[in-house]
Amino acid sequence: MNLTGPPFGGELAALLAALLWAVATILFKRIGKRVPPLEMNMAKGIIASALLLITMAARGTLLSPFDTRAALLLAISGGIGIGLGDTFYFMSLRNLGSRKTLLLGVLAPPLAGLIALAFLGEILSPIAWLGILLAVLGVIWVISERENGEAQPKGHHKLGILFGALAALCQGSGAVISHQAMIGSDIDVFRSALLRLLAGLVITLIWLMLRRRPVGGWVRASDARRLWMTLIGVTFIGTFITLVLQQVSLRYTSAGVAQTLLATSPLFILPIAILRGQYVSPRAWLGVLLALAGITLLFIR
Repeated sequence: MNLTGPPFGGELAALLAALLWAVATILFKRIGKRVPPLEMNMAKGIIASALLLITMAARGTLLSPFDTRAALLLAISGGIGIGLGDTFYFMSLRNLGSRKTLLLGVLAPPLAGLIALAFLGEILSPIAWLGILLAVLGVIWVISERENGEAQPKGHHKLGILFGALAALCQGSGAVISHQAMIGSDIDVFRSALLRLLAGLVITLIWLMLRRRPVGGWVRASDARRLWMTLIGVTFIGTFITLVLQQVSLRYTSAGVAQTLLATSPLFILPIAILRGQYVSPRAWLGVLLALAGITLLFIR
């Protein structure tokens, strides 16, 4: 994997991606009150793919050759991590809220470590296992706390946790496969992001077809124009830019460092919550820090 680049370029890209994803999660939560998760994932995929195609055409790289093996791995990664993972993530947002859904995403790096152990034979040290334990305990500690003003029934809370855990599993799996695709390949970060998005779109479309339910009701709403404009804006921030930054971080720093920094979104969501006038308990702060400490231990080599 190519690790040459600007000093700390990969690390800064990962941190910026984590910040943008925290902001986007709040906005996706608002849109999710009107737009079903599958349809929101489909719409954001179409918008982000169009933005990437325009970018690649402007850069003159749209028809450039690429590594077939890497492209196949990236497509599989996108189908799992974006097609399935993002849909489960939006389902969790609808049932659980932005703060706790983001926190469940902290499980993705530890799960990625376990998946790499099972399928790639990567040996985890005792410190890494301690990191997994701390991360899981931190998440459990926070999601078991009832937020002020929370009115979701227990069944919805449990569903949100289930969907959030499934999202973390899919995203962790996608990260491992994407990392494998980037090793030994110089595939363009915009192309890699596009391949993942297109594969995610295919999976989302198949899922929608299998459900056999009417779709697009929100498109005919009186405020559809405002919904579309909001969705385009949040997709530009939370999918187009964030996905490219993720690919940059995977290219210019180690996978462990990238995954650890990409998992810091919960730290950004808490100051944002305070700015929005929400109360953040000491328990929430300590739980996030405990989970992130676990992730850091997991990727210390």
